Amino acid sequence: MTDPALATGVIRLDPEDDVVLAARDLAAGSEVALGDVRLTLLDDVPSGHKVAVTDVPEGGQVRKYGQSIGRATRGIRAGDHVHTQNLGMVEEDRHHEFGSARVTLPEPAGERPTFLGYRRSDRRVGTRNYIGIVTSVNCSATAARLIADQFRGPALDAFPGVDGVVALVHQSGCGLVGESEGAQVLLRTLRGYAAHPNFGGILLLGLGCEMLQLDLVTADLELPDDVVVERMTIQGEGGTRATVTAGVEAVRRMLPVVGERRREPIDASELVLGLNCGGSDGYSGITANPALGVASDLLVALGGRSVLAETPEVYGAEHLLTRRAVSEEVGTRLLDRIEWWRRYTADGGGSLDNNPSPGNKAGGLTTILEKSLGAVAKGGRADLSHVYEYAERIDGRGFSFMDTPGYDPVSVTGLVAGGATVVCFTTGRGSVFGCQPTPSIKIATNSALARSMPDDIDVNAGRILDGDATVAGVGQEIFDLILRVASGEKTVSEELGIGQDEFVPWQLGAVT
Repeated sequence: MTDPALATGVIRLDPEDDVVLAARDLAAGSEVALGDVRLTLLDDVPSGHKVAVTDVPEGGQVRKYGQSIGRATRGIRAGDHVHTQNLGMVEEDRHHEFGSARVTLPEPAGERPTFLGYRRSDRRVGTRNYIGIVTSVNCSATAARLIADQFRGPALDAFPGVDGVVALVHQSGCGLVGESEGAQVLLRTLRGYAAHPNFGGILLLGLGCEMLQLDLVTADLELPDDVVVERMTIQGEGGTRATVTAGVEAVRRMLPVVGERRREPIDASELVLGLNCGGSDGYSGITANPALGVASDLLVALGGRSVLAETPEVYGAEHLLTRRAVSEEVGTRLLDRIEWWRRYTADGGGSLDNNPSPGNKAGGLTTILEKSLGAVAKGGRADLSHVYEYAERIDGRGFSFMDTPGYDPVSVTGLVAGGATVVCFTTGRGSVFGCQPTPSIKIATNSALARSMPDDIDVNAGRILDGDATVAGVGQEIFDLILRVASGEKTVSEELGIGQDEFVPWQLGAVT
Protein backbone atom coordinates (compact mmCIF):
# COMPACT_ATOMS: atom_id res chain seq x y z
CA MET A 1 0.00 0.00 0.00
CA THR A 2 1.73 3.14 -1.20
CA ASP A 3 -1.18 5.57 -0.91
CA PRO A 4 0.27 8.69 0.76
CA ALA A 5 -3.06 9.23 2.50
CA LEU A 6 -2.16 6.25 4.70
CA ALA A 7 0.04 8.53 6.80
CA THR A 8 -2.97 10.74 7.54
CA GLY A 9 -5.01 7.85 8.89
CA VAL A 10 -7.39 7.38 5.95
CA ILE A 11 -7.27 5.54 2.61
CA ARG A 12 -9.09 6.68 -0.52
CA LEU A 13 -9.62 3.79 -2.89
CA ASP A 14 -10.94 5.69 -5.93
CA PRO A 15 -10.89 9.41 -6.82
CA GLU A 16 -14.68 9.35 -7.33
CA ASP A 17 -15.45 7.78 -3.94
CA ASP A 18 -17.70 9.56 -1.46
CA VAL A 19 -15.99 7.86 1.48
CA VAL A 20 -12.50 7.05 2.70
CA LEU A 21 -11.45 4.20 4.98
CA ALA A 22 -10.12 4.78 8.48
CA ALA A 23 -6.71 3.10 8.78
CA ARG A 24 -6.86 3.45 12.58
CA ASP A 25 -9.30 4.64 15.22
CA LEU A 26 -10.04 8.32 14.56
CA ALA A 27 -11.51 10.74 17.11
CA ALA A 28 -14.24 13.31 16.53
CA GLY A 29 -12.71 16.76 15.99
CA SER A 30 -9.45 15.43 14.54
CA GLU A 31 -8.36 16.43 11.06
CA VAL A 32 -7.18 14.30 8.15
CA ALA A 33 -5.57 15.55 4.97
CA LEU A 34 -6.88 14.63 1.52
CA GLY A 35 -4.45 16.26 -0.85
CA ASP A 36 -4.73 19.99 -0.26
CA VAL A 37 -8.02 19.61 1.63
CA ARG A 38 -8.24 19.11 5.38
CA LEU A 39 -11.30 17.24 6.65
CA THR A 40 -12.59 17.57 10.21
CA LEU A 41 -14.21 14.44 11.60
CA LEU A 42 -17.67 14.98 13.05
CA ASP A 43 -17.82 11.55 14.77
CA ASP A 44 -15.54 8.98 16.30
CA VAL A 45 -14.70 6.53 13.50
CA PRO A 46 -13.40 3.03 14.37
CA SER A 47 -10.60 1.46 12.40
CA GLY A 48 -11.87 -0.09 9.15
CA HIS A 49 -14.98 2.09 9.03
CA LYS A 50 -15.91 4.79 6.52
CA VAL A 51 -15.72 8.60 6.67
CA ALA A 52 -17.67 10.78 4.25
CA VAL A 53 -15.51 13.15 2.20
CA THR A 54 -18.43 14.78 0.39
CA ASP A 55 -21.97 15.76 1.32
CA VAL A 56 -24.52 13.19 0.15
CA PRO A 57 -28.23 14.05 0.22
CA GLU A 58 -30.82 11.65 1.56
CA GLY A 59 -31.42 9.05 -1.14
CA GLY A 60 -28.13 9.77 -2.87
CA GLN A 61 -25.75 7.01 -3.87
CA VAL A 62 -22.63 6.44 -1.78
CA ARG A 63 -19.57 5.22 -3.70
CA LYS A 64 -16.61 3.10 -2.59
CA TYR A 65 -14.22 1.27 -4.95
CA GLY A 66 -15.73 3.60 -7.56
CA GLN A 67 -19.01 1.65 -7.23
CA SER A 68 -22.30 2.22 -5.39
CA ILE A 69 -22.45 0.55 -1.97
CA GLY A 70 -25.98 1.80 -1.18
CA ARG A 71 -27.94 4.99 -0.66
CA ALA A 72 -27.98 7.54 2.14
CA THR A 73 -30.93 6.93 4.46
CA ARG A 74 -30.51 10.49 5.71
CA GLY A 75 -28.37 13.44 4.72
CA ILE A 76 -24.64 12.76 5.11
CA ARG A 77 -22.11 15.55 5.71
CA ALA A 78 -18.41 15.49 4.91
CA GLY A 79 -16.70 14.23 8.07
CA ASP A 80 -19.60 11.98 9.14
CA HIS A 81 -19.08 8.36 10.12
CA VAL A 82 -20.87 6.42 7.35
CA HIS A 83 -22.42 3.18 8.54
CA THR A 84 -25.75 1.55 9.38
CA GLN A 85 -27.15 4.77 10.89
CA ASN A 86 -27.06 6.61 7.56
CA LEU A 87 -26.40 4.10 4.77
CA GLY A 88 -28.81 1.46 3.52
CA MET A 89 -29.22 -1.11 0.80
CA VAL A 90 -31.48 -0.44 -2.17
CA GLU A 91 -31.91 -3.03 -4.89
CA GLU A 92 -31.21 -1.42 -8.24
CA ASP A 93 -30.89 -2.70 -11.76
CA ARG A 94 -27.28 -3.05 -12.88
CA HIS A 95 -26.05 -3.04 -16.44
CA HIS A 96 -24.48 -6.38 -17.29
CA GLU A 97 -21.91 -6.65 -20.03
CA PHE A 98 -20.42 -9.94 -21.15
CA GLY A 99 -16.73 -10.34 -21.86
CA SER A 100 -15.93 -6.62 -22.03
CA ALA A 101 -13.13 -6.83 -19.44
CA ARG A 102 -11.32 -10.00 -20.50
CA VAL A 103 -7.56 -10.10 -20.04
CA THR A 104 -4.64 -12.27 -21.08
CA LEU A 105 -2.62 -13.16 -18.01
CA PRO A 106 1.11 -13.43 -18.68
CA GLU A 107 2.64 -16.73 -17.65
CA PRO A 108 5.05 -16.16 -14.75
CA ALA A 109 8.67 -15.90 -15.87
CA GLY A 110 11.26 -18.51 -14.99
CA GLU A 111 11.07 -22.22 -14.36
CA ARG A 112 7.58 -23.65 -14.01
CA PRO A 113 6.73 -24.18 -10.32
CA THR A 114 5.98 -27.65 -9.01
CA PHE A 115 4.77 -29.28 -5.81
CA LEU A 116 4.98 -32.76 -4.33
CA GLY A 117 1.60 -34.40 -4.72
CA TYR A 118 -0.12 -37.78 -4.90
CA ARG A 119 -0.85 -38.85 -8.47
CA ARG A 120 -3.91 -41.15 -8.41
CA SER A 121 -4.55 -43.76 -11.08
CA ASP A 122 -7.22 -41.55 -12.71
CA ARG A 123 -4.48 -38.87 -13.17
CA ARG A 124 -6.05 -36.48 -10.65
CA VAL A 125 -3.62 -35.16 -8.04
CA GLY A 126 -4.05 -35.00 -4.28
CA THR A 127 -2.25 -32.81 -1.76
CA ARG A 128 -3.05 -35.10 1.20
CA ASN A 129 -3.45 -38.85 1.77
CA TYR A 130 -6.40 -39.44 4.12
CA ILE A 131 -8.74 -42.33 4.79
CA GLY A 132 -12.33 -41.11 4.77
CA ILE A 133 -15.44 -42.58 6.36
CA VAL A 134 -18.31 -41.40 4.14
CA THR A 135 -21.72 -41.75 5.78
CA SER A 136 -24.92 -42.01 3.80
CA VAL A 137 -27.20 -40.94 6.64
CA ASN A 138 -27.07 -39.19 10.01
CA CYS A 139 -27.95 -42.50 11.70
CA SER A 140 -24.44 -43.77 10.94
CA ALA A 141 -22.72 -40.65 12.28
CA THR A 142 -21.94 -41.94 15.78
CA ALA A 143 -20.49 -45.20 14.50
CA ALA A 144 -18.34 -43.30 12.01
CA ARG A 145 -16.97 -41.02 14.72
CA LEU A 146 -16.26 -43.94 17.03
CA ILE A 147 -14.30 -45.65 14.26
CA ALA A 148 -12.29 -42.54 13.40
CA ASP A 149 -11.58 -41.86 17.08
CA GLN A 150 -9.58 -45.09 17.27
CA PHE A 151 -7.00 -43.55 14.97
CA ARG A 152 -6.19 -40.34 16.85
CA GLY A 153 -2.82 -39.47 18.36
CA PRO A 154 -0.08 -42.11 18.19
CA ALA A 155 -2.34 -44.71 16.53
CA LEU A 156 -1.00 -43.68 13.10
CA ASP A 157 2.66 -43.30 14.07
CA ALA A 158 3.51 -46.49 12.19
CA PHE A 159 1.97 -45.01 9.01
CA PRO A 160 3.56 -41.58 8.48
CA GLY A 161 2.28 -41.51 4.91
CA VAL A 162 -1.34 -41.39 6.11
CA ASP A 163 -2.52 -37.90 7.09
CA GLY A 164 -5.43 -39.12 9.18
CA VAL A 165 -8.81 -40.83 9.34
CA VAL A 166 -11.72 -38.42 8.99
CA ALA A 167 -15.40 -39.16 9.65
CA LEU A 168 -17.64 -37.26 7.23
CA VAL A 169 -20.94 -37.06 9.11
CA HIS A 170 -23.97 -34.93 8.36
CA GLN A 171 -27.57 -34.28 9.40
CA SER A 172 -29.45 -35.76 6.48
CA GLY A 173 -29.77 -38.86 4.27
CA CYS A 174 -33.33 -39.85 5.16
CA GLY A 175 -36.71 -38.13 5.05
CA LEU A 176 -35.74 -36.75 1.65
CA VAL A 177 -37.76 -36.75 -1.53
CA GLY A 178 -35.51 -38.96 -3.63
CA GLU A 179 -35.53 -36.92 -6.84
CA SER A 180 -35.60 -33.55 -5.09
CA GLU A 181 -32.96 -30.87 -5.50
CA GLY A 182 -31.89 -31.41 -1.88
CA ALA A 183 -31.32 -35.14 -2.38
CA GLN A 184 -29.36 -34.57 -5.57
CA VAL A 185 -27.16 -31.93 -3.90
CA LEU A 186 -26.38 -34.30 -1.01
CA LEU A 187 -25.62 -37.17 -3.39
CA ARG A 188 -23.34 -34.95 -5.44
CA THR A 189 -21.54 -33.84 -2.27
CA LEU A 190 -21.01 -37.37 -0.93
CA ARG A 191 -19.84 -38.66 -4.29
CA GLY A 192 -17.48 -35.69 -4.63
CA TYR A 193 -15.85 -36.44 -1.30
CA ALA A 194 -15.67 -40.19 -1.94
CA ALA A 195 -13.83 -39.53 -5.22
CA HIS A 196 -11.66 -36.72 -3.87
CA PRO A 197 -7.96 -37.17 -4.74
CA ASN A 198 -6.96 -36.35 -1.14
CA PHE A 199 -8.40 -39.72 -0.08
CA GLY A 200 -6.35 -42.89 -0.54
CA GLY A 201 -8.97 -45.07 1.15
CA ILE A 202 -12.74 -44.86 1.65
CA LEU A 203 -15.08 -46.67 4.05
CA LEU A 204 -18.71 -46.21 2.98
CA LEU A 205 -20.98 -46.52 6.01
CA GLY A 206 -24.78 -46.59 6.10
CA LEU A 207 -27.56 -47.68 8.43
CA GLY A 208 -29.37 -49.95 5.97
CA CYS A 209 -32.93 -48.69 5.71
CA GLU A 210 -32.32 -45.01 4.88
CA MET A 211 -33.67 -43.16 1.87
CA LEU A 212 -30.14 -42.50 0.59
CA GLN A 213 -28.95 -46.07 0.17
CA LEU A 214 -25.25 -46.81 -0.28
CA ASP A 215 -26.07 -48.16 -3.74
CA LEU A 216 -27.30 -44.70 -4.69
CA VAL A 217 -24.08 -43.14 -3.43
CA THR A 218 -21.92 -45.56 -5.40
CA ALA A 219 -24.04 -45.52 -8.57
CA ASP A 220 -21.99 -43.89 -11.37
CA LEU A 221 -19.27 -43.15 -8.82
CA GLU A 222 -15.92 -43.16 -10.58
CA LEU A 223 -13.19 -44.00 -8.08
CA PRO A 224 -9.50 -44.38 -8.97
CA ASP A 225 -8.42 -48.01 -9.13
CA ASP A 226 -5.74 -47.42 -6.49
CA VAL A 227 -8.17 -46.08 -3.85
CA VAL A 228 -9.02 -48.77 -1.31
CA VAL A 229 -12.78 -49.02 -0.77
CA GLU A 230 -14.86 -50.93 1.78
CA ARG A 231 -18.55 -50.62 2.61
CA MET A 232 -20.89 -51.77 5.36
CA THR A 233 -24.21 -51.01 7.03
CA ILE A 234 -24.96 -51.01 10.74
CA GLN A 235 -27.97 -53.25 10.30
CA GLY A 236 -25.97 -55.65 8.14
CA GLU A 237 -23.15 -55.87 10.71
CA GLY A 238 -25.49 -56.52 13.63
CA GLY A 239 -25.59 -53.17 15.44
CA THR A 240 -23.39 -50.30 16.52
CA ARG A 241 -20.76 -52.21 18.53
CA ALA A 242 -20.30 -54.81 15.82
CA THR A 243 -20.08 -52.08 13.17
CA VAL A 244 -17.43 -50.14 15.07
CA THR A 245 -15.38 -53.31 15.50
CA ALA A 246 -15.72 -54.18 11.80
CA GLY A 247 -15.05 -50.59 10.76
CA VAL A 248 -11.86 -50.38 12.82
CA GLU A 249 -10.64 -53.61 11.27
CA ALA A 250 -11.48 -52.31 7.78
CA VAL A 251 -9.44 -49.15 8.36
CA ARG A 252 -6.56 -51.21 9.75
CA ARG A 253 -6.57 -53.24 6.55
CA MET A 254 -6.39 -50.05 4.52
CA LEU A 255 -3.54 -48.41 6.42
CA PRO A 256 -0.59 -50.40 5.02
CA VAL A 257 -1.85 -49.98 1.45
CA VAL A 258 -2.69 -46.28 1.74
CA GLY A 259 0.54 -45.64 3.61
CA GLU A 260 2.56 -46.93 0.66
CA ARG A 261 1.52 -43.98 -1.51
CA ARG A 262 4.37 -41.56 -2.17
CA ARG A 263 4.51 -37.94 -3.25
CA GLU A 264 6.05 -37.04 -6.59
CA PRO A 265 6.87 -33.76 -8.38
CA ILE A 266 3.75 -32.35 -10.04
CA ASP A 267 3.31 -29.23 -12.17
CA ALA A 268 1.50 -26.43 -10.34
CA SER A 269 -1.21 -26.47 -13.03
CA GLU A 270 -2.64 -29.62 -11.43
CA LEU A 271 -3.76 -27.72 -8.31
CA VAL A 272 -7.42 -26.87 -7.69
CA LEU A 273 -7.64 -23.79 -5.45
CA GLY A 274 -10.80 -22.93 -3.51
CA LEU A 275 -11.29 -19.26 -2.55
CA ASN A 276 -13.39 -18.34 0.49
CA CYS A 277 -13.69 -15.69 3.19
CA GLY A 278 -15.28 -15.50 6.62
CA GLY A 279 -15.54 -12.83 9.28
CA SER A 280 -14.75 -10.11 6.73
CA ASP A 281 -14.04 -6.53 7.74
CA GLY A 282 -13.47 -3.15 6.15
CA TYR A 283 -9.91 -4.11 5.20
CA SER A 284 -10.76 -7.39 3.45
CA GLY A 285 -11.20 -5.73 0.08
CA ILE A 286 -7.88 -3.85 0.17
CA THR A 287 -5.45 -6.32 1.77
CA ALA A 288 -6.10 -10.07 2.00
CA ASN A 289 -8.64 -10.42 -0.81
CA PRO A 290 -6.70 -8.62 -3.55
CA ALA A 291 -3.49 -10.34 -2.43
CA LEU A 292 -5.25 -13.71 -2.75
CA GLY A 293 -6.45 -12.51 -6.15
CA VAL A 294 -2.81 -12.12 -7.19
CA ALA A 295 -2.08 -15.71 -6.10
CA SER A 296 -5.18 -16.93 -7.95
CA ASP A 297 -4.05 -15.19 -11.14
CA LEU A 298 -0.57 -16.71 -10.85
CA LEU A 299 -2.09 -20.20 -10.68
CA VAL A 300 -4.54 -19.57 -13.52
CA ALA A 301 -1.75 -18.16 -15.71
CA LEU A 302 0.04 -21.51 -15.26
CA GLY A 303 -3.03 -23.43 -16.40
CA GLY A 304 -4.38 -24.29 -12.94
CA ARG A 305 -7.90 -24.08 -11.53
CA SER A 306 -9.13 -21.44 -9.07
CA VAL A 307 -12.73 -21.24 -7.89
CA LEU A 308 -14.58 -18.36 -6.21
CA ALA A 309 -17.78 -19.15 -4.28
CA GLU A 310 -20.43 -17.68 -1.92
CA THR A 311 -23.13 -16.42 -4.29
CA PRO A 312 -24.81 -14.13 -1.73
CA GLU A 313 -21.42 -12.46 -1.29
CA VAL A 314 -20.91 -11.56 -4.93
CA TYR A 315 -24.40 -10.07 -5.19
CA GLY A 316 -23.94 -6.42 -6.07
CA ALA A 317 -20.61 -7.12 -7.74
CA GLU A 318 -21.77 -9.76 -10.21
CA HIS A 319 -21.61 -7.16 -13.01
CA LEU A 320 -17.83 -7.08 -12.53
CA LEU A 321 -17.69 -10.86 -13.02
CA THR A 322 -19.94 -10.96 -16.10
CA ARG A 323 -17.58 -8.48 -17.78
CA ARG A 324 -14.87 -11.13 -17.36
CA ALA A 325 -16.98 -14.02 -18.67
CA VAL A 326 -15.55 -15.94 -21.63
CA SER A 327 -19.03 -16.05 -23.18
CA GLU A 328 -22.51 -14.68 -22.68
CA GLU A 329 -23.60 -18.20 -21.74
CA VAL A 330 -21.17 -18.28 -18.80
CA GLY A 331 -22.17 -14.79 -17.66
CA THR A 332 -25.87 -15.62 -17.91
CA ARG A 333 -25.35 -18.78 -15.89
CA LEU A 334 -24.01 -16.63 -13.04
CA LEU A 335 -26.95 -14.22 -13.30
CA ASP A 336 -29.37 -17.16 -13.24
CA ARG A 337 -27.88 -18.29 -9.92
CA ILE A 338 -28.27 -14.77 -8.52
CA GLU A 339 -31.96 -14.84 -9.50
CA TRP A 340 -32.35 -18.25 -7.85
CA TRP A 341 -30.96 -16.76 -4.64
CA ARG A 342 -33.36 -13.81 -4.80
CA ARG A 343 -36.27 -16.25 -4.89
CA TYR A 344 -34.74 -18.54 -2.28
CA THR A 345 -34.18 -15.79 0.28
CA ALA A 346 -37.59 -14.25 -0.40
CA ASP A 347 -39.28 -17.62 0.17
CA GLY A 348 -37.51 -17.73 3.54
CA GLY A 349 -38.80 -14.29 4.51
CA GLY A 350 -35.47 -12.54 4.00
CA SER A 351 -33.38 -10.81 1.37
CA LEU A 352 -29.82 -10.93 0.14
CA ASP A 353 -29.02 -7.90 2.29
CA ASN A 354 -29.55 -9.99 5.47
CA ASN A 355 -25.79 -10.43 4.94
CA PRO A 356 -23.44 -8.76 6.26
CA SER A 357 -23.36 -10.37 9.69
CA PRO A 358 -23.06 -8.47 13.00
CA GLY A 359 -19.33 -9.20 13.02
CA ASN A 360 -18.93 -7.85 9.49
CA LYS A 361 -20.73 -4.67 10.51
CA ALA A 362 -18.58 -4.29 13.61
CA GLY A 363 -15.58 -4.50 11.26
CA GLY A 364 -16.89 -1.66 9.11
CA LEU A 365 -18.96 -3.35 6.37
CA THR A 366 -22.43 -1.84 6.03
CA THR A 367 -24.24 -3.40 3.05
CA ILE A 368 -23.91 -6.57 0.99
CA LEU A 369 -22.93 -4.37 -1.96
CA GLU A 370 -19.87 -3.14 -0.07
CA LYS A 371 -19.01 -6.62 1.17
CA SER A 372 -19.35 -8.16 -2.29
CA LEU A 373 -17.17 -5.56 -4.00
CA GLY A 374 -14.36 -6.52 -1.62
CA ALA A 375 -15.10 -10.26 -1.78
CA VAL A 376 -14.76 -10.61 -5.57
CA ALA A 377 -11.19 -9.32 -5.30
CA LYS A 378 -10.24 -12.87 -4.21
CA GLY A 379 -10.77 -13.86 -7.84
CA GLY A 380 -8.08 -11.56 -9.23
CA ARG A 381 -8.40 -10.40 -12.85
CA ALA A 382 -8.61 -13.67 -14.80
CA ASP A 383 -11.40 -14.44 -17.24
CA LEU A 384 -14.44 -16.22 -15.78
CA SER A 385 -14.36 -19.55 -17.61
CA HIS A 386 -17.05 -21.67 -15.88
CA VAL A 387 -19.95 -21.42 -13.44
CA TYR A 388 -20.64 -24.58 -11.41
CA GLU A 389 -23.56 -25.65 -9.28
CA TYR A 390 -22.94 -26.66 -5.69
CA ALA A 391 -20.49 -29.60 -5.35
CA GLU A 392 -20.27 -30.05 -9.12
CA ARG A 393 -16.95 -31.48 -10.37
CA ILE A 394 -14.49 -28.67 -11.17
CA ASP A 395 -13.35 -30.06 -14.48
CA GLY A 396 -12.44 -26.94 -16.45
CA ARG A 397 -9.17 -25.07 -16.19
CA GLY A 398 -8.96 -21.38 -15.41
CA PHE A 399 -10.90 -19.16 -13.01
CA SER A 400 -14.43 -20.32 -12.18
CA PHE A 401 -17.32 -19.66 -9.86
CA MET A 402 -19.30 -22.17 -7.76
CA ASP A 403 -22.80 -21.44 -6.48
CA THR A 404 -22.67 -21.86 -2.70
CA PRO A 405 -24.17 -20.17 0.36
CA GLY A 406 -22.08 -17.61 2.22
CA TYR A 407 -22.04 -19.78 5.36
CA ASP A 408 -18.40 -20.82 5.45
CA PRO A 409 -18.57 -24.57 6.28
CA VAL A 410 -21.34 -25.15 3.74
CA SER A 411 -19.56 -23.11 1.08
CA VAL A 412 -16.19 -24.83 1.45
CA THR A 413 -17.84 -28.27 1.67
CA GLY A 414 -19.15 -27.59 -1.83
CA LEU A 415 -15.73 -26.48 -3.07
CA VAL A 416 -14.01 -29.56 -1.64
CA ALA A 417 -16.71 -31.85 -3.05
CA GLY A 418 -15.98 -30.23 -6.41
CA GLY A 419 -12.33 -31.20 -6.06
CA ALA A 420 -10.52 -28.28 -4.39
CA THR A 421 -7.18 -29.63 -3.16
CA VAL A 422 -6.09 -26.44 -1.35
CA VAL A 423 -8.36 -23.75 0.14
CA CYS A 424 -7.35 -20.17 0.93
CA PHE A 425 -9.57 -18.48 3.50
CA THR A 426 -9.35 -14.76 4.27
CA THR A 427 -10.65 -13.31 7.54
CA GLY A 428 -10.74 -9.94 9.24
CA ARG A 429 -12.57 -10.71 12.45
CA GLY A 430 -10.93 -14.09 13.09
CA SER A 431 -11.87 -17.60 11.99
CA VAL A 432 -11.02 -21.06 13.34
CA PHE A 433 -11.89 -22.81 10.12
CA GLY A 434 -10.47 -26.04 8.63
CA CYS A 435 -11.75 -28.47 5.99
CA GLN A 436 -10.27 -31.98 6.06
CA PRO A 437 -9.21 -33.64 3.82
CA THR A 438 -8.19 -30.38 2.13
CA PRO A 439 -5.71 -28.03 3.84
CA SER A 440 -7.00 -24.52 4.54
CA ILE A 441 -4.62 -21.54 4.51
CA LYS A 442 -5.91 -18.69 6.69
CA ILE A 443 -5.05 -15.12 5.72
CA ALA A 444 -5.60 -12.17 8.09
CA THR A 445 -6.70 -8.83 6.68
CA ASN A 446 -5.13 -6.81 9.50
CA SER A 447 -2.13 -7.09 11.81
CA ALA A 448 -4.19 -6.68 14.99
CA LEU A 449 -5.96 -9.95 14.20
CA ALA A 450 -2.70 -11.70 13.31
CA ARG A 451 -1.29 -10.67 16.70
CA SER A 452 -4.40 -11.55 18.72
CA MET A 453 -5.01 -15.00 17.11
CA PRO A 454 -1.53 -16.12 16.00
CA ASP A 455 -2.34 -19.83 16.25
CA ASP A 456 -5.15 -19.46 13.72
CA ILE A 457 -3.45 -17.37 11.03
CA ASP A 458 -0.99 -18.53 8.35
CA VAL A 459 -0.41 -15.23 6.52
CA ASN A 460 -0.69 -11.64 7.77
CA ALA A 461 -1.88 -9.51 4.84
CA GLY A 462 -2.30 -6.64 7.31
CA ARG A 463 1.31 -5.77 6.53
CA ILE A 464 -0.06 -4.16 3.36
CA LEU A 465 -2.07 -1.74 5.48
CA ASP A 466 0.93 -1.16 7.75
CA GLY A 467 2.99 -0.09 4.74
CA ASP A 468 5.44 -2.99 5.20
CA ALA A 469 4.36 -5.01 2.13
CA THR A 470 2.57 -4.69 -1.19
CA VAL A 471 -0.48 -6.49 -2.54
CA ALA A 472 1.67 -8.11 -5.23
CA GLY A 473 4.32 -9.13 -2.71
CA VAL A 474 1.86 -10.77 -0.31
CA GLY A 475 0.12 -12.41 -3.28
CA GLN A 476 3.41 -14.04 -4.26
CA GLU A 477 3.92 -15.15 -0.63
CA ILE A 478 0.48 -16.77 -0.64
CA PHE A 479 1.22 -18.55 -3.92
CA ASP A 480 4.53 -19.85 -2.61
CA LEU A 481 2.81 -21.06 0.57
CA ILE A 482 0.13 -22.81 -1.50
CA LEU A 483 2.89 -24.83 -3.18
CA ARG A 484 4.54 -25.71 0.14
CA VAL A 485 1.22 -26.70 1.73
CA ALA A 486 0.32 -28.75 -1.35
CA SER A 487 3.66 -30.52 -0.83
CA GLY A 488 2.80 -31.48 2.76
CA GLU A 489 3.59 -28.46 4.96
CA LYS A 490 0.85 -28.27 7.60
CA THR A 491 -1.35 -25.23 8.00
CA VAL A 492 -2.23 -23.89 11.46
CA SER A 493 -5.70 -25.43 11.14
CA GLU A 494 -4.16 -28.82 10.47
CA GLU A 495 -1.78 -28.48 13.41
CA LEU A 496 -4.84 -27.89 15.61
CA GLY A 497 -6.77 -30.81 14.07
CA ILE A 498 -9.58 -28.57 12.79
CA GLY A 499 -11.65 -29.65 9.82
CA GLN A 500 -13.71 -32.78 10.52
CA ASP A 501 -16.71 -31.00 12.03
CA GLU A 502 -16.69 -28.45 9.21
CA PHE A 503 -18.05 -31.00 6.73
CA VAL A 504 -21.53 -29.45 6.33
CA PRO A 505 -23.41 -30.33 3.12
CA TRP A 506 -26.00 -27.78 1.97
CA GLN A 507 -29.49 -28.90 3.04
CA LEU A 508 -32.26 -27.96 0.64
CA GLY A 509 -35.90 -28.89 0.38
CA ALA A 510 -38.60 -30.52 2.46
CA VAL A 511 -37.96 -33.16 5.10
CA THR A 512 -40.87 -35.62 5.18
